[in-house]
Amino acid sequence: MRLLKIIVIMALFTSIVYAVEAVVPIKYVRVEGAFQYIGKNEIKTLIEPLVNVGFFDANVQQIQETLKELVWAESVTVNRVWPDALEIKIREKRPFVRWGDDALLNNRGEIIQPKEIEPFIDLPILYGPEGQQVKSLEIMKGVNTALADHEMSMAEFSVNNRWAWKIKLTTGLEILLGRNDQLKKLQRFMKTLNVLGHEQINAMAIVDLRYPNGYAVSWKPDVQAIDWKNLPAAQAANR
Repeated sequence: MRLLKIIVIMALFTSIVYAVEAVVPIKYVRVEGAFQYIGKNEIKTLIEPLVNVGFFDANVQQIQETLKELVWAESVTVNRVWPDALEIKIREKRPFVRWGDDALLNNRGEIIQPKEIEPFIDLPILYGPEGQQVKSLEIMKGVNTALADHEMSMAEFSVNNRWAWKIKLTTGLEILLGRNDQLKKLQRFMKTLNVLGHEQINAMAIVDLRYPNGYAVSWKPDVQAIDWKNLPAAQAANR
């Protein structure tokens, strides 16, 4: 008889729980995150149809997957908070460089395709073979570090389908590196900068490093011929 009572009580308790689950609505949705590109109305529009249900009826996985479709969402977590709330945490992607003419890359080389590229025109631009954005970005980072050591700033880095490199600095100077020993050639060029001086460097339009033992220079229009013998480093070497 006692066993029967326990079964009846448990059955009654289960019925009450189901009844509570059915009537408890979601009253609060808390969204956490530092947002620069994701709008609150954008989030609200996506999740509103999914949260107008009971607390236990909300499909947390569906809400999470829906929010991951946001262009700028890097990661999303959704949790129930008893008795009537959902907690949503969104981490936003951060653009690192432009990828071609109409996309961006984050620091890990993941592609971001915003509705408008215009707000990001101040970012350096990377051109590379299709599907090779991660490898191209890692090369760009290494080159940028080498340039920064000499107080040079990159505006554009290009890797063509044959893996030949080309750099364009914020000053407008273009540096051609070819397909082989690119970093070695770049370092060799950097060693000559102290000899040349800022005036001569600023007068350069294109530096072609695709030579085994030297490089060629194309000068900006209307630049006066340089007297190499009168360069300070050359004078010091002749003393």
